Amino acid sequence: MKLLVVEDDATTGSYIARGLREEGHVVDLVANGRDGLIAATSGGYEVIVLDRMLPEVDGLTLLKTLRGAGTLTPVLLLTALGEVEDRIEGLQAGADDYLAKPFAFGELSARVAALARRPQALEAETVLKAADLEMNLITRKVTRGDVEIDLLPREFALLEHLMRRKGRVQTRTMLLESVWDIGFDPGTNVVETHVSRLRAKVDKPFRRELIETVRGAGYRIVA
Repeated sequence: MKLLVVEDDATTGSYIARGLREEGHVVDLVANGRDGLIAATSGGYEVIVLDRMLPEVDGLTLLKTLRGAGTLTPVLLLTALGEVEDRIEGLQAGADDYLAKPFAFGELSARVAALARRPQALEAETVLKAADLEMNLITRKVTRGDVEIDLLPREFALLEHLMRRKGRVQTRTMLLESVWDIGFDPGTNVVETHVSRLRAKVDKPFRRELIETVRGAGYRIVA
């Protein structure tokens, strides 16, 4: 595989690049966000390993710029920030996977391989639709008919999760794990609150309701 590593720490960058090359990959290593953006937009990479904290252009800005330009290359985001909110922010910016520092090289290698195996069809899906509701994952624009809907980042992530699984019931646990990256019950009504807010924007102003509550099970977007 041809891989791009964008890492400003010389020791870490060399460690990653050397390990990946020893596995037989072709690896380009750059040390700042500006050069990383130039390299990434040139194309030809199967996976990008991207540090979050970079000089000149930070990792999140680089990632958002790539996605805004339509570059769909899978990105593994590296960061010393391990809080749930930081991970969510990175994923919502367009990262495909997330690895906190310090990390084991074996895990990084396995995650890179997993990203490279993802079906191309899933990577190419940039517009989600359900009835007259449309979500553009590149521009992050949501419309219903000819009306544009302004969503907060978490609302966007929740709607995206439901629309990717149109017609399938999503339990509270599934939503907590996917949208909030929480693997336990926090003992709050965070899911119910956000579904209610989403309905107020996506359903209430329109004649047909698309977000359905399945009693005792969860929620789904009507197919």
